Order: sequence, then C-alpha cells, then structure tokens
Amino acid sequence: MSTLAVVMTPDRADDVCSPQTRELLNQRFDVSWAGSDLSPEVVAELAAGSDVLLTSWGTPHLDKALWADGNGPKVVAHAAGSVKKLVDPAILGQGVAVFSAGTRIAWSVGEYCLASMLTLARRLPQVDQALRAGGWKQPQLRGGELAGQQVGILGASSTARALITLLKPFGCDVVVYDPYLTSERAQQLGVRVVELEEALHSRFVSIHVPDVPETRGLVTRKLIEQLPDGAIVVNSSRGPAVDQPALLEHCLDGRLFAALDVYDPEPPKFGPDVLAASNLLLTPHIAGDTVEGHLALAGYVVEDVIRWLEDGVRGPGFVDPAVWAIAA
Repeated sequence: MSTLAVVMTPDRADDVCSPQTRELLNQRFDVSWAGSDLSPEVVAELAAGSDVLLTSWGTPHLDKALWADGNGPKVVAHAAGSVKKLVDPAILGQGVAVFSAGTRIAWSVGEYCLASMLTLARRLPQVDQALRAGGWKQPQLRGGELAGQQVGILGASSTARALITLLKPFGCDVVVYDPYLTSERAQQLGVRVVELEEALHSRFVSIHVPDVPETRGLVTRKLIEQLPDGAIVVNSSRGPAVDQPALLEHCLDGRLFAALDVYDPEPPKFGPDVLAASNLLLTPHIAGDTVEGHLALAGYVVEDVIRWLEDGVRGPGFVDPAVWAIAA
C-alpha cells in the first residue's frame, strides 16, 4: 500500500477533504495527517518515506531539498490552485508528478463570471439600490440580455473553458484572444480566435490570463477607452492584467460596468466614490471559493493520483512541465 502524508492543518483538511475523500484515503493509502505545526522540520519528517504529499492552501513551500537524496515523494497532489509557489520546477525534471485542483476550482470561477455578467447586464445592483431608497420601477435602469451577445474572453485557461461551457445555452458569439490557442482547439471549444482589440470590442469581456510578464498591463488605458459604451468587464484572474485606474475612471463616469474579484494591489484601498458605485461589483478574491467546490478539492486530485499510480494516466489535474512557464 502506498504511503500518503496530508501536509495541511486540521482546519484546512476539514475545508477541502469531504468525508467520502477521507474514506477513500484510508482505503487506498497508509495515511499520515499533519497537526497545526507545519514547520520545515515537520514537513521534512512527513515527506520522508511518503510516496504522496497531499497539500493545500497554507502548506509551506516544498523545498527541492526534500528530493535531494533521490528518495523523495513520487507525487505532490495540491488540493488548491496554482502550484508555482508550492514546488520548485526542478522537481518536475526529476520525475515527480504534480497535480493541482485548479481545474476543479475553474468551474466555481466560471459560475462567478456568468453570475457577474447576468447581474450587471440586468442592472440588478442599481435596481436594488433604487428600491432600498424608496423607489420602484426605474425605466432608465432597464437591463439587457446576455443571450446572443458577443463575449470576448482573454486567455483560454481552465477558468475560461468553464465559462465557455456555461455560456453555451445562451447562444453567444464567443471570441477568444490567446496566442497559444490553436484553431483546432478553438473549433473544439466552439469559439473564434481573434486579436486582442477585437475581443475588447465585445459587449461582455471576461479576463482569464495568468500572472506572467506577458500579461501584466495587457488591457491598457487605450484599449479600455475603445471598449463599447455599456460594456461589462469581469476580471477574476489577476489584477495586474488590467490598467485598474483607467477601468475605474470609465466606470465612475458611468460608461462601463465591471465585476472585479482581483486587484492590484490586494487588498485594494478604494475611496468612497468607488465603494458607492452601483455599476461596480466588488468581491474579495472569492471567485473560486464555494462550499461544494472546496470540499471536492482533495478528492479531485486524489482520484488523479490513484489513476497515475495504477495506470500512469495523466488526469485533468496533471501539471504539465511543458507549459509551466505560461501556467497560472
């Protein structure tokens, strides 16, 4: 039986491990559970002799020294999103398989993006505000529909693909800007590949790029100025991808609508004008944070690990070393 160390605090384990996942772990592995102390010494002790490390938010960086003697864990399974701050890419070249639950989190993010688009398209925050102030029907706040509209997506990441799936019943014309998206893959997704400027001519724009040098400042002030009046911008990826002051300026003058879940910096410090703007939907980096989604994370990567150990199958959570440089 393979050995597995759960390198996360008990509170985090309660957050990402469902009862069904705990049962699966006990059936398939000889399991060691960490306590609240995740010091380097404790992590090294847990890793010694373990075939698999199950990690999550709060797990400290796994130093490549854990694999220095050639006998480190064979697999790292991260019950969270990005692994870039968790592991050194050097271990990938040593044959260590790394899995991430980012593709499961992506579905939660996709739902957030869809909900944000519909909420802002129907002007629900503004109508809600007007009603609370004693008003009733507001003809000037009549909203629009998502169905049949052009939706511009920046980045064909897993969160973008989740949103694309959720948009299918709406019959939208989905256009995607991503230098790495092939025409064949675009056809499979049912989208059109376009240049950045065309994607930003859409009524709805959703941003799904990783935080890499090529994407910082991607959506410039000039591009924001070219967005159509009444456009809705959703950013659930990374704050530095957008010229945040420029976007806020155009929202404050009423020309644009935006749902922001990420900022530059985080947490943001906004003035009363931004905080009072009803055409801005502001959330604290929780697009991927749902009750059901979190409880599914450990099980999602553990199932991948089992298939990998038994048959060498790369499941959906496999972190491909070939795309490390452009991954989130």
